[in-house]
Amino acid sequence: MFSVLCLIKKVLDKIIEGICIFIVGLMTVLITYQVVSRYVFNSPSAISEVLSRYLFVWLILFAGAYVFGLREHMEIAFLKNKLSPKLQLVANSISEIAIAAFGIGVMIIGGYSATIKQMFQLDSALQIPIGVIYSAIPISGGIIVFYSIFNLMKFYQRADK
Repeated sequence: MFSVLCLIKKVLDKIIEGICIFIVGLMTVLITYQVVSRYVFNSPSAISEVLSRYLFVWLILFAGAYVFGLREHMEIAFLKNKLSPKLQLVANSISEIAIAAFGIGVMIIGGYSATIKQMFQLDSALQIPIGVIYSAIPISGGIIVFYSIFNLMKFYQRADK
């Protein structure tokens, strides 16, 4: 079972890496276009400005989920490192459960609710539903929950050895 999750995580990591790289590349093009159109042609583009802002939010959400999956997020480990290995496992488990609870409660449930509520409101510049933009919240929440479950299983897999 754990080997299947490792394979899924590896594929998910590659997909999120690709999405983040694509978003950064697209943002670079959009912002360059925005600067050129504003200062060279004296005609700023509202679409590129708004789209790059929304892409930045998506980048933050997906890259944040990816960092949780790598366990590279900030943590204050001073006290945890002073604990015994068994208590470190308990502390890590509590941390991952809290992250998963936040992912489920706030990001998936709350994000889904906000996404559905905003599906009928159009963005003035892009003319797309705001809910499409908000959909990054429950998607990244689902990714965070998957990574939390994976990390919990990895902790206990290591503890058994």
